[in-house]
Amino acid sequence: MFDFLPSVDPIRTNIAEAIAAYPEVFGFITCFIRYALCILAVFIVVSCAVSLLKGKVDRELWAYLCVGSERFDIGHWENTIGRAKQSDIVVNLPTVSRNHAVLARDSEGNWHVSDLNSKTGTFVNGNKISVPTPVKYGDLICVGGQELVLLPAGTKEKTENKLKRTRQSIWVSPILILVWLSEFQIFSLIQLIISKHESFSWALPFVFIVLMVVMWVWYFTFRAIRRHGFEIDLIGFFLSTLGLIVSASAYPSGLLKQFFALAMGVGIFLILGWILRDFERIEKLRWPAAIGTLAMLFLTLLLGEERYGAKNWINFGGITVQLSEFAKVLFIFSGAASLERLYTRRNLIGFVALAGACVIALALQGDYGTALIFFVTFIVIAFLRSGDLASVVLICSGAVFGAFLVIQAKPYIANRFAAWRHVWEYAQSTGYQQTRTMSAAASGGLFGLGAGEGWLQNIGAASTDLVFGILCEELGLIIALCAIVAVGVLVIFTLKSSAIGRSSYYVIVACAAASMLVFQMMLNVFGCVDILPLTGVTFPFVSTGGSSMIACWGLLAFLKANDTRQNASFVVKLDRSKEAEFDEQS
Repeated sequence: MFDFLPSVDPIRTNIAEAIAAYPEVFGFITCFIRYALCILAVFIVVSCAVSLLKGKVDRELWAYLCVGSERFDIGHWENTIGRAKQSDIVVNLPTVSRNHAVLARDSEGNWHVSDLNSKTGTFVNGNKISVPTPVKYGDLICVGGQELVLLPAGTKEKTENKLKRTRQSIWVSPILILVWLSEFQIFSLIQLIISKHESFSWALPFVFIVLMVVMWVWYFTFRAIRRHGFEIDLIGFFLSTLGLIVSASAYPSGLLKQFFALAMGVGIFLILGWILRDFERIEKLRWPAAIGTLAMLFLTLLLGEERYGAKNWINFGGITVQLSEFAKVLFIFSGAASLERLYTRRNLIGFVALAGACVIALALQGDYGTALIFFVTFIVIAFLRSGDLASVVLICSGAVFGAFLVIQAKPYIANRFAAWRHVWEYAQSTGYQQTRTMSAAASGGLFGLGAGEGWLQNIGAASTDLVFGILCEELGLIIALCAIVAVGVLVIFTLKSSAIGRSSYYVIVACAAASMLVFQMMLNVFGCVDILPLTGVTFPFVSTGGSSMIACWGLLAFLKANDTRQNASFVVKLDRSKEAEFDEQS
């Protein structure tokens, strides 16, 4: 790929000679970079956290619904109408069912109403409906004999609400964070060139320089279409940069592969963003996504290659992929549902069957770490869809019993649990990886030994299962904690946005994706330091592996879709033509 460039041999020789001639200078440069990287990482993560989390998030105003003399603000894209106190629009009449109907808006700004199998039915302009029916501003919706009128938000109210949503939404300039992140990447590149000069290749500067160009083009492109709120994207780029540093240090021959996976992940992020803009498109693709999830897992079960006790890799013409990583994204995409479908029992039963088949397929592959991640994600989605805590507790109890049977049936898993919390007693056998990881992490201190200067990279699965140890050893505990905090910030922001989420679908996919990211990170980090048994799962974005990198950017798209700040999410398409048309008619 780089045959047109000069030979790397003179470069390696020149760097080696310069280091030998001026050891003090290069020692100072390396020391300066170690401290600078930690400071920049803290600035990047704290700035993104402040922008995402500081300030009150106000509800959006999309329309009004008048019930008699009372006027309700419509603050979501999906709103329940019923007698229950938890309904968005409460109509306290005995003829109205507890959950009577749903008033919903699509991403184009069109409204429709759906009946929830109510006793007295739902009517639009005097006509009883049995399927989701379009509703225009000024139309009459009748539930249990009570007439409701849908009205658009006035120009003044829309302006005031827009100001509320934009006020104090960006606390730190994204340009400033981009500058810091670019400096972080430049310093990392210099450090890696110094430490890895004997194996220097043009792939190293190519990857970091192109990544910086991509980030800046990304920013200016979205700013040109008047989009704001780049913190989620920047956290993804920051964590991906750590992944490239780990790859360049521990697995340099796979650096280009990791970078191309990152590029594909960014592409998936954009494609998913386009899909999530249209509810009609989502509904059409939910069943194909569910079928694709099962097909990927069972295809791997039939044709997969066994590595480290798990049959979870499949070879396509010399390219090995882990289809279970892609299945994570499809599983969440197909598992979530819009509000009117949450009340359909058939939908929930279908999702339970899908989740059960996925977990069974992963267990048969021997990939129990990923099976556990799928199960936890299923619990999150099931609870958000049903709100039935008792059923969730019952499912968890059954899962604990199943896990006990697995431990009894699989001796190597039982050995891992036997070594859990006692790895130093098994330092030469089942505790070998964890004891080395903890030793390496301790040797790195707060600021690390320098990118590429560690020894843990020589241990098996160092850049995947034990990547937290590499972060601590080479980049220092501060940067390793920044990586953890970055994922935590995404989770907290998701919970904050979900409280006023536009649609139950976006809330569910975002919460499921956030729970998957944070649980996967916890398994990786706590497994490395013997707080939990080592399960062999990756640290999101940071561990090497193209399949994992692509999947993580796909999960990030779900979080972005749920961002309720003005013009931050890519799912909102504001169309004022309908309001203008109604105003003219009035």
